[in-house]
Amino acid sequence: MMIIDQYHALLHDIIHLLGHEISEASPEWLHSVLHVILVIAPAFLVAVCAYHAVGWFYRFLLRRSRARRAAASRQERPAVFRYIIQHTRNQQIFLMGLGLLSLPVLYVTLELPKTIINSAIDAPDHVTVILRQTLSQTEHLLVLCALYLAAIMLNGSIKLVLNVYKGKVGERLLRRLRLAVFRRWRSGAGSHNRTEIIPLVVQEVEPIGGFASDALALPVFQGGTFLTILAFMFIQDPYLGAAALTLLPVQIVLIPRFQRRINALARRRVAQVRALGGQLGEQAGRSLKRPEDVRTVGASLRNIEVIRLKIHRTKFLMKALNNFLTALTPFFFFSIGGYLVIDGQLSLGALVAVLAAFKDFSAPLRELFRYYQSLEDVRIRFDEINKFLAERCGRDQKLSI
Repeated sequence: MMIIDQYHALLHDIIHLLGHEISEASPEWLHSVLHVILVIAPAFLVAVCAYHAVGWFYRFLLRRSRARRAAASRQERPAVFRYIIQHTRNQQIFLMGLGLLSLPVLYVTLELPKTIINSAIDAPDHVTVILRQTLSQTEHLLVLCALYLAAIMLNGSIKLVLNVYKGKVGERLLRRLRLAVFRRWRSGAGSHNRTEIIPLVVQEVEPIGGFASDALALPVFQGGTFLTILAFMFIQDPYLGAAALTLLPVQIVLIPRFQRRINALARRRVAQVRALGGQLGEQAGRSLKRPEDVRTVGASLRNIEVIRLKIHRTKFLMKALNNFLTALTPFFFFSIGGYLVIDGQLSLGALVAVLAAFKDFSAPLRELFRYYQSLEDVRIRFDEINKFLAERCGRDQKLSI
């Protein structure tokens, strides 16, 4: 009983710290929801982040140890990040600068709708002085709307420039990578099956080029967007900011598990496609067409189909679960925010602004999860390309920095 009393006291201390008070007259459901968003979910999030931080630190030490051993034996393979940054360092700096430039503009686009509702629409008839100009309520509304239009146009222009330049960076590195793979393969006299290079140059290196444009810019831009929107929510009301993070630890726990399964299937798919290319190359050089050749190719095609179907099922199950968790969060906004508006502790404009901001809040999260997926896939592909060049063309033909 004493533990329960201490737990309730902790909840009330947190509520008081956030600038709110909860009375005995507050509905019972509000107590339950506040327990979830202010105590249980933050504790879960801290535990999950600590677990991942310890795991990351352990893997970092393990990679450093392996890198030292590989370097000592002169068999170290360059990390894909080092390869990308070596060839696109200046472009990455420019992309990160554009991403950071967009964040203040993004905050303005979030703040203005609240100002329009509270100061121009929901406020009583008034006059406003801006730059020594006296404006009526209608004129004030039009000025704020014009500022909002200018802000979203500027934000859209920055994103357009960012995306176009990212495409340019990705395509240039993709061309460089394809040429590098082709030259090293051509220099290796030990390659007996020349058709194997076709899927390698045409298909397998393409995701690496696409990832090159996102290597540093996407975490900075999308991570900054996520933090900007989260800060805006906390500024409007700490309850709503905490509610936005309630289901985040569940996503952090589940999404990587699904992704590890997808990564394992991706490795199998890459190996199977390469094996199929080798079989087709061997059969192309034969003058006599044997029935078992058709059966061999058919079995490879069936294996590829099975693997791809498993990838699709896992990927879309992960996507459906993530979408459900994202759609569940507004429940907390409507329940808590609606109560605060009715109770007079929160303005209607702030609640509407938070709901509008949350529409964009899930997008950077999805992009960051997608980035994690792409990073793992690109690491696999880069490693497989180096392994292919080392085995078929000689170890001195691996991609170098």
